[in-house]
Amino acid sequence: MRNKIIPYNPELRALARQLRKNSTLPEILLWQNIKNRTLGFQFHRQVPMLNYIVDFYCHEIGLAIEIDGRSHDHSFLYDAKRQHELEKYGVRFLRISNEEIMKNMFSVLLVIEEKIKEIQTPL
Repeated sequence: MRNKIIPYNPELRALARQLRKNSTLPEILLWQNIKNRTLGFQFHRQVPMLNYIVDFYCHEIGLAIEIDGRSHDHSFLYDAKRQHELEKYGVRFLRISNEEIMKNMFSVLLVIEEKIKEIQTPL
C-alpha cells in the first residue's frame, strides 16, 4: 500500500482540530461507521492536505471522502479546484451528500467499499 503523506500548511492543524470537535451530524454518523478499520483501512477525520482540509482520508490507499451539503459554504468551483490540486498528488475522491448519509447509510457504505475495491484492483 502507498501510505503517502501529503504535505500541508501547519497553520491548518488548529482548524482541523476544531472541525473534529464540532463535527456535523452526517460527519459523526459516517465516522461511526468507518472508524477503527471497520472497512479494512484506517480513516482519519478532518485531515490537512496542502492548503485544504478534507473530511475523511485514508493514507494507505489515498482515498478522500468528502461530505457535500449545506454545511459547506464553499462554492462548486472552490471544491473542484481543491480536488484537482489534491488529485495531482494521487488523492482519489469520493463525494457523498449529507442527505445520502442521513437517509441511506447502508448504500453509502456499499459505495465506499466499492471505491476501496476499485482502488485496490490494479489496472
